[in-house]
Amino acid sequence: MPVLETRDDAFFLNGKKTLLLSGAVHYFRVVPEYWRDRLLKVKAAGLNCVETYVAWNAHEAVRGTFDFSGILDLRRFIQIAQDVGLYVLLRPGPYICSEWDFGGLPSWLLHDPEMKVRTSYPPYLEAVDAYLAKILPLVNDLQMSKGGPIIAVQLENEYGSYGDDLDYKLFLKNQFIKYGIEELLFTSDNGTGIQNGPIPGVLATTNFQEQEQGYLMFEYLRNIKQPGLPMMVMEFWSGWFDHWGEQHNLCHHAEFIDVFKWILLEGSSVNFYMFHGGTNFGFMAGANEDFGATNEGGGEPYAADTTSYDYDCPVSESGQLNEKFYEIRNILSEMKTLLPPGSGGLVKKHFFSIIKFFASDLKMERCLPLEKLSSLAPCIASKEAVAMEMLDINNHGGQGHGLILYRKQINSADKLHFTEIVHDRAIVLVNGQQVDVFDHRSADHVTTLDLKGNNHVLEIVVENMGRVNYSDFQKNIFNEQRKGLTSPVLLDGQVMQDWEITPLEWKSDFLERVRQSNEWTPCTENAFQNRPVLYESSLVVDGDPRDTFVQLKGWGKGFVIVNGFNIGRYWDLGPQETLYLPGPLLKKGNNEIFIFEYHEANSSRSVSFVAEPFLGEPRLHTTYIPFYGRMFITALKTALWFGPWVWRLLRLFVK
Repeated sequence: MPVLETRDDAFFLNGKKTLLLSGAVHYFRVVPEYWRDRLLKVKAAGLNCVETYVAWNAHEAVRGTFDFSGILDLRRFIQIAQDVGLYVLLRPGPYICSEWDFGGLPSWLLHDPEMKVRTSYPPYLEAVDAYLAKILPLVNDLQMSKGGPIIAVQLENEYGSYGDDLDYKLFLKNQFIKYGIEELLFTSDNGTGIQNGPIPGVLATTNFQEQEQGYLMFEYLRNIKQPGLPMMVMEFWSGWFDHWGEQHNLCHHAEFIDVFKWILLEGSSVNFYMFHGGTNFGFMAGANEDFGATNEGGGEPYAADTTSYDYDCPVSESGQLNEKFYEIRNILSEMKTLLPPGSGGLVKKHFFSIIKFFASDLKMERCLPLEKLSSLAPCIASKEAVAMEMLDINNHGGQGHGLILYRKQINSADKLHFTEIVHDRAIVLVNGQQVDVFDHRSADHVTTLDLKGNNHVLEIVVENMGRVNYSDFQKNIFNEQRKGLTSPVLLDGQVMQDWEITPLEWKSDFLERVRQSNEWTPCTENAFQNRPVLYESSLVVDGDPRDTFVQLKGWGKGFVIVNGFNIGRYWDLGPQETLYLPGPLLKKGNNEIFIFEYHEANSSRSVSFVAEPFLGEPRLHTTYIPFYGRMFITALKTALWFGPWVWRLLRLFVK
């Protein structure tokens, strides 16, 4: 029987009425050396729970091979949460959304050309079952009924916005129970999915930012879907994420305060999503498709998320306490008498040491052009130009991340025709020189070559910028997330065949071959301009390593690897201009810095390590509406929402 019970419109923990006051911190977005610090800050804000997703694709990047080490040590994170006095709300997916590549689903699912994720499609259920059979027993003894801190576990995520496969939802419920979950089960949905998302016998919770939408969902759950059960805002969006090419999103603080107070006055529990966002390290940032669309269309096209997941949180990407942190503390202190005893974790002020940052400049010393770099990776002969997920590598699961290189020798030619869009961004090179750059926005693209003579080397580099993790209306979009070239390429009207394909995944064994290569050349101002190049240098750290931010002014697009750890993508398109580099990734003495640049470095081939982040020019994500304006909108929305239900009831009595 769950330790956390639901009755009389409230939660009861060990028989005592309580509110769940939670903050989201995702272990896979924070280096493990900082887990305790971030969790102590959750506690110090007055909260009593921490919420975390579990990223399936991080733990099982290759089918059948699981990793729970380092930043993926889920058990250790949960144990630290218990040690600092927090309960845990666990959200193991299998789908998590979260602005994370493919919503946490592993890319190897797409090696099956018929794959239908988040449905009862048998091969998908088989993969999900294998994942749950591994992840759930791993944390079973950490449930509160067995002496651990886990008090509730979520099934799927915002499923009502995606599908209506009841068999799939019931399958998940049964498997969670089969593999030992005894605590309270729940779902969470936003405003578009609250009617279809819930599962029979499972607590439904809500996700929102604005009071008007929260009010409608509360009324629906209280009066129609689950009368007598407690309200829980599983995602009260404390900020918002950023896309490349847009401005940095901030949320109105007055609205944040008003809505938080309203949630508490409604007697609802709450989880701040996010409390500390952290970083989309490596290639793990996700993307959106048709985001913000309506049934008539009008949403954004494909938009990739930035590396930073700062999210305008109460605790910043680098662990700094922001104004929202103190607002949460103050509100909980002011309203303490209105909350059930023991609801909050606010006991006394906790003083945190001032975070010190490291600053320096670094000039790149050596470089390795693409043609030399690609020779260190496996080359696959293929009749067709296939997507990275369709390659027969990684235990028949294809390539997961990074970039993919298609190479072919050609003779005199005029035009190169890409019959469909590329996924997601392509660079065309001839004999090592860039001749074209285009992306997903260019359908039916034609590259002019105008080549004379024979024996030219054609190379097409395609970057995977992140698989879609959420789409408002394109329900099949998840099954179409294969990256690279997914359709034939024509050369002067003829389908090109017999390719050499090189997957560049940037795994540890590849990096070791890169280190040992004898093809490195010294960096000069004119070396390898306007083409993909890997740069290398050594950063010397005197004394204990500290946090810093990598600033790449004058560079174009690429990613940075520090001591073998990929800290993420950069792009001069913005808004993000600095990459967070946590101190624990550095060491005293020499530190290896790799920068892979798709186009061109700055003239000095140098980068700066600075003490302050710059995430871009800000904009308010929501427009704050004063109280009386909100009341009018709420009344109107309520009438529109409940009108059909009232009409159905009337029809029962009116002949």
